[in-house]
Amino acid sequence: MGRPTRRAFALAALSTLATAQGSAAAPERPDPRWPWPRAAAEMRGVWLATVANRDWPSKSGLTADAQRAELTAHLDRAVRDRLNTVILQVRPTADALWPSPYEPWSEYLTGTQGRNPGWDPLGTAVREAHARGLQLHAWFNPYRVANHTDPTRLAASHPARRHPDWVVPYGGRLYYNPGLPEVRAFVEQAMLDAVVRYPVDAVHFDDYFYPYPVAGQTFDDDAAYDEYGGDFDTRAAWRRDNIDKLVRETAAAVKQVRPGTRFGISPFGVWRNATTDSRGSDTRAGVQTYDDLHADTRKWVRKHWIDYIVPQLYWHIGFAAADYATLVDWWAKAAEGTRTQLYIGEALYKAGAAGQPSQWQDPVELSRHLTLAAGYPQVRGHVFFAAKDVAADPAGAMARVVADHYGQPAKPPR
Repeated sequence: MGRPTRRAFALAALSTLATAQGSAAAPERPDPRWPWPRAAAEMRGVWLATVANRDWPSKSGLTADAQRAELTAHLDRAVRDRLNTVILQVRPTADALWPSPYEPWSEYLTGTQGRNPGWDPLGTAVREAHARGLQLHAWFNPYRVANHTDPTRLAASHPARRHPDWVVPYGGRLYYNPGLPEVRAFVEQAMLDAVVRYPVDAVHFDDYFYPYPVAGQTFDDDAAYDEYGGDFDTRAAWRRDNIDKLVRETAAAVKQVRPGTRFGISPFGVWRNATTDSRGSDTRAGVQTYDDLHADTRKWVRKHWIDYIVPQLYWHIGFAAADYATLVDWWAKAAEGTRTQLYIGEALYKAGAAGQPSQWQDPVELSRHLTLAAGYPQVRGHVFFAAKDVAADPAGAMARVVADHYGQPAKPPR
């Protein structure tokens, strides 16, 4: 048989999702129950990052028992701090923290990509989180393949080695090309496998869609744009459409295979500056998700393509270029009248860190964030980056948040 065309491959791989596509359309009217009354339920989440062994495992190559013990220690700490949700990174670099038939085991477990760690981290995390009354959200990075540019360092069975035409080197890393329908179909299928296997409470994306811009470099998607971009006036509009399709198709597929599982995204905190777009925020950020990452995050909220959004508002109150207070207000207005729940991503990792502005040396800064956000009924909670910093808490900022705001346990929003 001859090699299938790109379009044929994409259509075949997406066939299992076909029946779900109709359900991806957004409702035209907001939920008539809005505004919801303020309730004890709120998101109190923490990200648990695995890429480069950021939070867990503390290093690669630990025994299965040691990895399991570290994982449950993070879950226990979440319970002690009266958090209710752990967002675990389970696909950091086109790999897997479960026995995936599509992608190799993550190197961050054993030190060697593709090597079986001898246990099932995601399955264990779901079971142990639920046993503690915690929600477990499975965090996926759709397009990042590797934090280097050498394909030979990938496992021999890696899809990026079998399909080198899917891969774009950029900024010292390898990425799947979002402009190829067969790539989108594959990453959706690979991620959906975890949702089919495990009763995760949500599927979660972070801020990486098209990569962050690197000065002097160009993301080479010329061939894909020539083949698929003919209906668009600009390459940027075509790129945004590619990411829109990923979001809508993932949302539909998740709801088809596991109804009740939610879908949320945590983007960079600035959609667009007001100097670029009158609908944007009064900020002067160097990155704008709409223009630079080709992610129209405001649209996803307004059209209810996603169940929740967690903008990463990683700046202090009063920061000139991107004031935390200004951005909470902007996001609250963006979410108002929609059924997309708004949580705020908090930069716990900056609290007490060397080189951070004086505001972050004050352990009360983070608590002030929650006090300010409490004035907006659209803000339904907060998520802290990240688990290692919750555990260490060098400045006592997390302890202050718990003392000031988390005196009693709370369930996550429905």
